[in-house]
Amino acid sequence: MTGKRPTIIDVARKAGVSKSTVSLVLQNSPLVKSETREIVEQSMRDLNYVYNRSAANLRSSAAGLIGLVINDMRNPFFTEFATSAQMAFASHGFVTVVANSDENPEIQAQVIGSMIEHGVSAFLISPAYGDEGAVFKLIERAGIPAMQVLRIIDDRTELFPFASLDYLEGSRLAARHLADIGARRIAFVGGFEGHPVTQERMSGYVELMEELGVEPLQIFGRPSRAFGRDCANDLIKNHPEVDAAVCFNDLVALGLLSGFAQSSVTVGQDFRIVGFDDIEECALVYPRLSSIRCDVGSFGRRSAETMLEWLETGERPPARDLAPVKLVVRQSSSNT
Repeated sequence: MTGKRPTIIDVARKAGVSKSTVSLVLQNSPLVKSETREIVEQSMRDLNYVYNRSAANLRSSAAGLIGLVINDMRNPFFTEFATSAQMAFASHGFVTVVANSDENPEIQAQVIGSMIEHGVSAFLISPAYGDEGAVFKLIERAGIPAMQVLRIIDDRTELFPFASLDYLEGSRLAARHLADIGARRIAFVGGFEGHPVTQERMSGYVELMEELGVEPLQIFGRPSRAFGRDCANDLIKNHPEVDAAVCFNDLVALGLLSGFAQSSVTVGQDFRIVGFDDIEECALVYPRLSSIRCDVGSFGRRSAETMLEWLETGERPPARDLAPVKLVVRQSSSNT
């Protein structure tokens, strides 16, 4: 059965009953004897069979369903990704079922299981941490193509390809820029300690600090505005030597802007900040926020198109694919 999703026929053959009997069991029909029902249900468990309510409808339709599972839809970065991917799927006649796992692995497992049951053709998943790859084992048993995007929790990228952005280069560009304009002590602010995406977004900064012979200073925390605002006060009080920061994301950077404004610290002169992602608000706040532009809208469309090509040709995407990023300099790291 490797590489092939078990069917009703497979269940019927293993249970020694007809296909019609299996269908009656799935419909909870009272016509099936309890002993027969138990045999059929045990056969389903043995084969890891997942009831697909929508398969017949999907086979008779030009459209299919794509499961799009996002770890944090409250973050504008992920919202832009999901919107762009959904529009790309729609332009090819696919309906996208979008779910926010809210960084909760239990919710993630629940929505993915439900999507499998309802017959999704493929998954794009920006996963929540914490389930140690359990949901991908479920997807593997169901035989559904799935890509990991922006985050990786299953190292079997030959089975579940990983597409993201070049975070290492992004943090290196940000740190190099701050060093080149005269920052004496640069901190990395935000992100959960130990999470792979934090390590990726911090790695270029750490490499450059080591190259310059400077001890890295990492201040970890929830990647939110509230954490950034509180961190501004912490930097002023406990790290007065720090005069610049590379932030895990723009939300942390925007929080820093707010915190420093409350303390009458002039960002762009007294303290320099570079965010990460370049969400729309970066160009609208004052002072305007320097950031690493990821062009997540383009990345979302590209991810969807890669999945569509996989479905059309059967050719699996590259195991790892990193899209380029670039630095956008604005007032928060410049006197101009």
